[in-house]
Amino acid sequence: MTDIKTLDSRIVYQNKWMTVREDKIQRQSGAEGIYGVVDKPDCAAILAIDNGRIHLVQQFRYSIQQRCWEIPQGAWEANPDADHQDLAKGELQEETGLIADNMVYLGSQFIAYGFLNQTCHIYLATQLHPASEQHRDIEEEDLISQSFSITEFEAMIINGELKDSVTIAAYGLAKLKQAI
Repeated sequence: MTDIKTLDSRIVYQNKWMTVREDKIQRQSGAEGIYGVVDKPDCAAILAIDNGRIHLVQQFRYSIQQRCWEIPQGAWEANPDADHQDLAKGELQEETGLIADNMVYLGSQFIAYGFLNQTCHIYLATQLHPASEQHRDIEEEDLISQSFSITEFEAMIINGELKDSVTIAAYGLAKLKQAI
């Protein structure tokens, strides 16, 4: 038996980006309870770094009512089984207007596995150049793309200006792997 057995599962909310379900569970002790789980397709996060500069995007994040800086990242809800490298290349071009001649896979991480089952695939993109065209989703109409020196970027993390956990974790992984 696994640590927790699923006795029943029901969808309580669903849209094109996610499904929220409530699972009735049984622990090893026999005690029953519930788990709320958010199902989302895998996503990609891209550290786009070239010539000592990192490319970030900023957009309004409705859930916290703030504009925030982060690395390009996202999922393709219409194609959840897409190859994650293709996804990373597509998100980079869509959000920054850049193409990377070199993409290195750094690994995967869970974003918030206490309630979310989404895996985030992290890439380092280098040898960047502008794409001939850029097509953003309607949800990204307010998106701004800007590059920062690595020193500026690290200061943004330290002083709390940049709070996105995916961005910070991806950068930490790249540093620990000595990829940057």
